[in-house]
Amino acid sequence: MGHRNQRDTGIDIGVHLPQLGRGASATVLTEFCAEAERLGVHSGWVSDHIAWPAAIEPNYPYSEDGAFPAPNDMAWLEPIGTLLYAAGVTSTMKLGQTVLILGYRPPVQTAKLLATLDVLSEGRAIIGAGVGWMREEFEVLGMPYDNRGARANEQLEIFEELFTQADPIYDGEYYSFPAIKFEPKPLQGHIPIWIGGASEPAFRRAARFGDCFHAAFEPLATVEAEWARVQELTTDFGRAPDALQLSARLFLDPASSMKPEVSIAGNSDQMLDQLAAWHAIGVDHVLLDISAPGGPAGRLEALDRFMNDVAGRL
Repeated sequence: MGHRNQRDTGIDIGVHLPQLGRGASATVLTEFCAEAERLGVHSGWVSDHIAWPAAIEPNYPYSEDGAFPAPNDMAWLEPIGTLLYAAGVTSTMKLGQTVLILGYRPPVQTAKLLATLDVLSEGRAIIGAGVGWMREEFEVLGMPYDNRGARANEQLEIFEELFTQADPIYDGEYYSFPAIKFEPKPLQGHIPIWIGGASEPAFRRAARFGDCFHAAFEPLATVEAEWARVQELTTDFGRAPDALQLSARLFLDPASSMKPEVSIAGNSDQMLDQLAAWHAIGVDHVLLDISAPGGPAGRLEALDRFMNDVAGRL
């Protein structure tokens, strides 16, 4: 069946790239990116974990029991490095992180990586930003866990300073540097910032810094309430409520094996109805985590069916 480019549908479709497990190889990533781009996928996304202890406290915010779902021995490619590779094998997809944990890296180094990604992708970078939840990983990396929200805010201020000023300088509570030279600047100048998180500080961060509020694995009613709060705060910060987009990260689940309230699931007509419901509350970007058997090839097949049979029909 033929399809229209999904940009005509009213919802941009992003997809999580095969960064983990059996997908963590150059061959798989290259083939997946090529097919996703051929299908008209708007954006490719990666997640951010580096290393963690074999035993961690059950504090994962996106599961009912707090258990972190990744096996301890799962391959997990570094996010910005993966996107730099993806930039070289794509030409139209935007490239972002869902989300980059700002406190895992020193801010000037992170800014250099992001600017490099934007230059080498010819202006396709997105900064997906969050504060993180795994104290153990911060400790493994030798980075402070305390006040990570306030530190994240300073990092975002630093990015804007480095990306837009000829002689950037910064003097904050947690980070400071004298007037420096920072080149090259991102081709976009300001790289779009997508803020993730499900707390009042995250909503304030999105309202203050964000180009998009990026909700992850939450039911529609929850996202609708969070979005209303973000828009309210955006006005408080003197910005227009329509200054931000709304994105939802959900499972693409043709077999209906995941939690239905956080999935696009079932047959094409059911998926179409679900997408329409998300669009009705203001969602204009859906990031799909594909749940399908058969490894990377099976996930690509599910993506192909979705883009052909659903994305062009909204």
